[in-house]
Amino acid sequence: MGNYNVIIIDFETTGLSPNLGERTIEVGAVRVEGNQIIDRFQSLMNPGKRISSFIEDYTGITNKMLTTAPSAKEVMINLKNFIGDEPLVAHNASFDQRFLDAEFDRIKHKRQNEFACSLLTSRRIYPEAPNHKLETLVRYKNLKTDGVHHRALADAEMTAHLWIKMIEDIKKSYKFDSVSFELVQVFSKTPKNKIPEVMKKLQLRH
Repeated sequence: MGNYNVIIIDFETTGLSPNLGERTIEVGAVRVEGNQIIDRFQSLMNPGKRISSFIEDYTGITNKMLTTAPSAKEVMINLKNFIGDEPLVAHNASFDQRFLDAEFDRIKHKRQNEFACSLLTSRRIYPEAPNHKLETLVRYKNLKTDGVHHRALADAEMTAHLWIKMIEDIKKSYKFDSVSFELVQVFSKTPKNKIPEVMKKLQLRH
C-alpha cells in the first residue's frame, strides 16, 4: 500500500448542511498505516442546541448524552492534533469535508489536508455492487463489522476496512506494486469509461 498513513473520518450531525446552521454531534477517526488500523479517536460533542427526535433515533445519540459531552471547540482542537497534516478519507467525503471545515472555522483553523472519497472510488472499482452505501459494500465485500451503523467510530472503522480492501483490489486489477493516495484521488475522479486508459498511463509511471 505504500508507506503512508491516512486518517479515515466520519461525523454524525444534526442535519445535512452546516450552511443551514447544522452542527456535528460526534466524530470518529481511525489512522490506517499499511493495511491496518493503528490508532483511533472518538468523541461526542455538544453542539449547543437540541437535536431532533429523528436524529436521536437515527444515530442512537440522545440529547441527554450530549448535555454531558465536551464542547465542539474542545473536541475539534483534539481532532486537529490527531489528524495533523495526514491525508483524509471519508465515505461521501463532500459531506464530512463540509462539516470538518465548518467546525474548524469555528476554532480559526484552516484545513490543509487532502481528501479522498471512498464512495466515489467504490463506484469505479465495484460498478457491479447493488449500491455503494457503506453498509451495502461491507456486506458485498464480506468485511469486518461490529454491526453498528450511524455511530461515528463504527462507520469510520468500516470505511477503513473498505479502504484497505479497495487498495488491495486496485493493486490486483491494475497490477500496481503500490497505490499512492494521489492515485486513488485520480481514480475516484476519472469517469468510469476512461478508467482503463488512465490506469494504463499510470501503470507506466509506477
